[in-house]
Amino acid sequence: MARRIDVRGTGGVRLAAWEFADPPKADPVEAGPGPGEPGVLLLHGLMGRASHWASTARRLSERHRAVALDQRGHGQSEKPPQAAFTREAYVEDAEAALEQLNLAPAVLIGHAMGALTAWQLAAKRPDLVRGLIICDMRASALGATSQREWANWFKSWPVPFATLADVRKWFGEDDPWVERPNPARGEFYAEVMHESSDGWRPVFEPEQMLKSRETWVYDAHWEELTQVRCPALVVRGLDGELGRAEAQEMVRVLPLGEYAEVADAGHLVHYDQPEAWRGAIEPFLDRVLAG
Repeated sequence: MARRIDVRGTGGVRLAAWEFADPPKADPVEAGPGPGEPGVLLLHGLMGRASHWASTARRLSERHRAVALDQRGHGQSEKPPQAAFTREAYVEDAEAALEQLNLAPAVLIGHAMGALTAWQLAAKRPDLVRGLIICDMRASALGATSQREWANWFKSWPVPFATLADVRKWFGEDDPWVERPNPARGEFYAEVMHESSDGWRPVFEPEQMLKSRETWVYDAHWEELTQVRCPALVVRGLDGELGRAEAQEMVRVLPLGEYAEVADAGHLVHYDQPEAWRGAIEPFLDRVLAG
């Protein structure tokens, strides 16, 4: 099961965090993790939400304290004005979550944009981070063409969707970005929809997602990788957005970098192949959290 814990992010933005545990534990703000119970903070990618980590977090909660964060503008967290969607704000939100929930020093697990947030925080506050898992996020600049493609992609969404089945079909089969039918992708996007008076719409504002992406898509992030001093695992899906050559270069640049890849998985590695994903990260996690 998961219980919600509110966190106050930078600028006073209210963030929803979800602790996965069975049975429920004492209030983490007062009690903190117990002896032998290190913390893990999971950070979703652009458009994602904490519930996308449910399978991973439930498994991790058997041995570790696992918390997933709805980042600003996502899930059930507050949606501030567009000016509040900066790289610094995302990093400071994760920093606030670690401190307010007494999770540090934690292992950060980030997917896509959440992985960038994780390694930027690890570089900024090494005292808060004992390990890092980077899932399918590039360190190189993607550029203006990529941003235009994303803007056009958002415009292509046939919103509102009449039913969740329509959501699953469009994102899993009909979306022009889908190369072959992918039911897991359809489920991923169904998770970020809510029912409104005229049908199903995303829980986020596409304009805010583009603004969030704009703050990192034009820049490379190699320098911050060199500043990560904790053990770090770079994980890619064989059909994901992070190519093998770039992933291996990221591992080389990281002072304590390691590499893993998951077969038959695309960008949504933890959704496409959940068992293989867990198999890739659990040995690293157990080793780092045992230290």
